[in-house]
Amino acid sequence: MKQLLQDVRTGDLTVIDVPAPQLLPGCVLVRVAVSLVSAGTERASSEFASKNLLAKAKARPDLVRDVLAKLRRDGLLSTMQTVRTRLDQPQALGYSSAGTVVGVGDGVTDISTGDRVACSGAGYAVHAELACVPRLLAAKIPNEGVSFEEAAFGTVGAICLHGIRTADVALGDTVAVIGLGLLGQITVQLLKAAGCRVFGMDLLQQRADLALASGAEATCASATEFRNLCFQKTGGRGIDSVLITAETPSSDPVNLAAELARDRAIVVAVGTVGMEIQRKLYYEKELNFRISRSYGPGRYDSTYEQKGRDYPIGHVRWTETRNLEAFLQLLAERKLDLAALVTHRFPLDQTPRAYDLITSRSGDPFIGVLIQYPEADLKTGAEMSHKIAVSSRAPLSTSLGIGVLGAGNFAQNTLLPALKAIPAASFVGVCNATGPRSRHAAEKFGFAYCADSEQEILQDPNVKAVVISTRHNLHASQVLTAVAAGKSVFCEKPLCLNEDELAAIVRAHSALENAPLLMVGFNRRFALMAVQLKQFLAEIQEPLAIHYRINTGYLPADHWVNDPEQGGGRILGEVCHFVDFVCFLAGACPVEVQGQMVGNPGQYSMDNVIATLKFANGTVGTISYVANGDKSASKERVEVFGGGATGILEDFRHLELIRDGKKQVRRAWTGQDKGHKAEMQAFVDAARGESAPPMSFEQIVGTTLATLRLQNSCQTGQPLAVPLSEFVASALQKSTR
Repeated sequence: MKQLLQDVRTGDLTVIDVPAPQLLPGCVLVRVAVSLVSAGTERASSEFASKNLLAKAKARPDLVRDVLAKLRRDGLLSTMQTVRTRLDQPQALGYSSAGTVVGVGDGVTDISTGDRVACSGAGYAVHAELACVPRLLAAKIPNEGVSFEEAAFGTVGAICLHGIRTADVALGDTVAVIGLGLLGQITVQLLKAAGCRVFGMDLLQQRADLALASGAEATCASATEFRNLCFQKTGGRGIDSVLITAETPSSDPVNLAAELARDRAIVVAVGTVGMEIQRKLYYEKELNFRISRSYGPGRYDSTYEQKGRDYPIGHVRWTETRNLEAFLQLLAERKLDLAALVTHRFPLDQTPRAYDLITSRSGDPFIGVLIQYPEADLKTGAEMSHKIAVSSRAPLSTSLGIGVLGAGNFAQNTLLPALKAIPAASFVGVCNATGPRSRHAAEKFGFAYCADSEQEILQDPNVKAVVISTRHNLHASQVLTAVAAGKSVFCEKPLCLNEDELAAIVRAHSALENAPLLMVGFNRRFALMAVQLKQFLAEIQEPLAIHYRINTGYLPADHWVNDPEQGGGRILGEVCHFVDFVCFLAGACPVEVQGQMVGNPGQYSMDNVIATLKFANGTVGTISYVANGDKSASKERVEVFGGGATGILEDFRHLELIRDGKKQVRRAWTGQDKGHKAEMQAFVDAARGESAPPMSFEQIVGTTLATLRLQNSCQTGQPLAVPLSEFVASALQKSTR
């Protein structure tokens, strides 16, 4: 399918062929007929992307602070690689569209294939021939009388409705609308339909005239005239509510609004405007200033938008979905006339011209700018599956053909560069849930093709090894499928999210006479300084005391890693790394684990965990995983004591080995080495049969089981045994029943 993408580094726009998006649970797959270009939001995004690096830094000082903090902590090379990867990612534009449903995901029961829908949401209702849209960001178009062109305005209409609701507008109120672009024009019509007296102002006379023709009682094109007009029309009392639908960095609109308003009136900022409010104006009238957050309750709530958990209508009458539905119903009842608002239409392949228009490169006046898509036979999602050839190079018979599932930031920033540097590895195919990432990864790293289905990768005979870097909840099923297909598997941590999945992997692996290589992304044990520390400890013949302190950053509760269904939480998703490293230093799997949370108990708050791991030989390891410290301090520190010796590893950049009063100090001057390159080399060598597996299957199962039990211990507060042999035996016994 074709999609409009923007280069974040240069701002350049291209329409390219990318794999279709995967149909996800709780979503609908929509063949788009028309999408709307937002002159405000999308123009701002396009203009930001067009800035040079210095201008971007000035516009986003918060991101600069993050980069500097990473530079201090991780070094120059790692920071530069991360920044490059972020700037290289193509940006999908668009957030309002309409089309026909061609696929329905699991859990969606009230929308069917063939339904006509309006779609909302940045990253979902994109400018593309196909879009995967969460259920609560789609609304059925009421009847055939509402065209796709009208329905494509749905998101903007919902934004206007929410702004009006935020202003507590009532029948008969006088309302001023400042800024008569697309938002302002629709707001005027909605207010008129609600029985309000509406006055509008825009610096462009043409827009003021259009609002007058659309139902405004009076309009003008200057602030002075508008101030006089509003007081004249209200008998000197002032306006009941002011809606600011302009888009400007100037604070003039918010201060003009205060001058127009009556005592204790409500002023609502719907558009993006300057916020340097003159306190005296608002104080003397005791005005109520509000900001309208996009298109209603539910916006920016991942539980609502992505997981489809609606708010009860008795508690939240107007959500973003219900605002979208209400706007469509007004269209069906012919209460609104959007025809006059459409000033330009562009076919998909000429979409860059639309952005030239809205960024004022052409100089033409505009309001409603639509993108039209070619008509096509409606097909199911399965019939649209395909792969796109990117390179004509065939993998060498002597190399290891690599297929990749998941091309997110970590894969493109860390795993794929490490693999790319290995001559014996050749990239065959890559698949991601979103087509643009698949295409970008394929072009950047030289894959032969990108695909929209993992089956394309797993069934390809040229793919000998699969790298899994998807979201955590997909790991177990993808590992099982890849192992069954006879592929060597590298699974980025964690291996799975519960003991049933782990048992299934044990059974699948043990059922094969010549089971393929299975490796999990526990990279720290491959770091050069980690190997040197391990060699230093090899001479010690007594139990060790190991302390691993991780000063991690806070992760928002709604981050996908904290989602029990997608990420499994930070213990399974991140602490597993440190459990493995302690096991690596101890040379065994623990026999008992105990975990305790530090403050903030709750389902999503395992950010501060103190864990104790006990080993059969008497070694004890402690892991302090905390998010409540200062991020400027070092992130990771490992201290090992035993046999009169001490080893200290700081952030994988500084190693001290101390014995008999003598200290060896080793430093990594250019940056961190957390073992990713050596890890990938070890995987390729083992998959090609040139070396033994770098991690035994028993070690992988033991570390994973210990981490799963650690999470349970944090919830119960009790120590839990890690009976590896018994677990494996029980798992295998189930396979014989």
